Amino acid sequence: MIVLGIDPGSRVTGFGLICEISGQLSLIDAGTIRTTPDAAMDVRLGQIFFRLVEIISQYQPAYSAIENVFQARNPASALKLGQARGVAIAACVQGRIPVFSYEPTMVKKSIVGVGRAEKKQVAFMVARLLEVSKPDWAEDASDALAVAICHVNQQRFLRLAGQNRVHG
Repeated sequence: MIVLGIDPGSRVTGFGLICEISGQLSLIDAGTIRTTPDAAMDVRLGQIFFRLVEIISQYQPAYSAIENVFQARNPASALKLGQARGVAIAACVQGRIPVFSYEPTMVKKSIVGVGRAEKKQVAFMVARLLEVSKPDWAEDASDALAVAICHVNQQRFLRLAGQNRVHG
C-alpha cells in the first residue's frame, strides 16, 4: 500500500510517499514543490497542481492524506493555504485517489504521542519510524511524511476496531 502525504502551502508544499508491507513502513520518496515566489497566485497554484499530478502518475499511490488547514495568523494567509490545499485535493481526485484529511494535532499525536509536538520532534520520529538514519528532506517533506504515517496508523486502528473507512 503506497500512501501520498501532503503538507500544503502556497509557497512550499511538502510531499512524502511511504509504503506499508506486512506492517513495515518504508520511504519511497519525499520532497517539496517550491512555487515561483514572484508569480501570481494562480500560477503558483497551477505549479502545485501539475507537479502533484506528475507525482501521482509516477508512483500510483493507493491513498492520499492531507493536513487540514490550521488557524493562520491572518485571513489572507488562511485563504492562500486553503487554496493550496484545494488544488492538492483536486490533483488527487483527478488521479482517482481517495483523500483523507487529518488535523495537525492528530498527526503530531499519532507520530510523537503529543498533539502539540514541535516540528523537530515530528521530524525525528518520522526518520525513526521510516528507519532513515540521516534524513535529507526539508521540514515540509517531513510534515508530509508524518501525515502519510498518521493515515497508515489510523487505518490500522480502524481495522483493529472492525471498521473500514474507504473515503476521507
